[in-house]
Parts: sequence; structure tokens; C-alpha cells
Amino acid sequence: GPVAETFRVIQGAVTEEYVRSTQGVFQFELSGDGGGTWYIDLKSKGGGAGFGKPPVAADVVMSMSSADFVKMFTDKLKLLMAFMPGNSSVKGDMMLTLSVEKML
Repeated sequence: GPVAETFRVIQGAVTEEYVRSTQGVFQFELSGDGGGTWYIDLKSKGGGAGFGKPPVAADVVMSMSSADFVKMFTDKLKLLMAFMPGNSSVKGDMMLTLSVEKML
């Protein structure tokens, strides 16, 4: 599905350099089609992204619909727009969130 495809793209975009410069782990709680718990690990050596809980504790946890997540990552919905009240919730370090936007 679109969510899995998006994470495949993200996984391919993760580089050692991003991991070194970001040092953050993002967890996504997605509702709807293809939802569930997903993560982007920009802290462990080599980094990674995929389905399930991150290998280490998340620094940022974002909750949103899977449709919004896919839109966000396909750039139809800018990252910060996704955090407008009502759409989703973010707990954790917002500066790290901005570093993910740079990666996209």
C-alpha cells in the first residue's frame, strides 16, 4: 500500500550523514488504511525505517491518519501543516521534526 511504499522510499533516503546530523528516532501512530506503528530511525548506526516499534525509544511520536502521512511525505501537505490543531498530535522534540522535513 501507499504507506509501505512511502516507508520504502524513506528507507532508501536514509544515509549515514542524516543519521549523524539528526540523532533522532521518530515513531508514527497511523490510523486508517495501512496504519499501525511505523518508525524512522535516524539515531542507530546506519539508520532505518519500517513497520513496528523503533529499535530504540522514539524521541518524537506523531499520530495522524495514514492518508495524511502519505500526503505529508509526498509533499502535498507540508510537514508543519500536518501539525495544525485537529489533524494530529506531536509529542516530543519539534526541532527534530524540522530536521525530517529537510530530509524530504
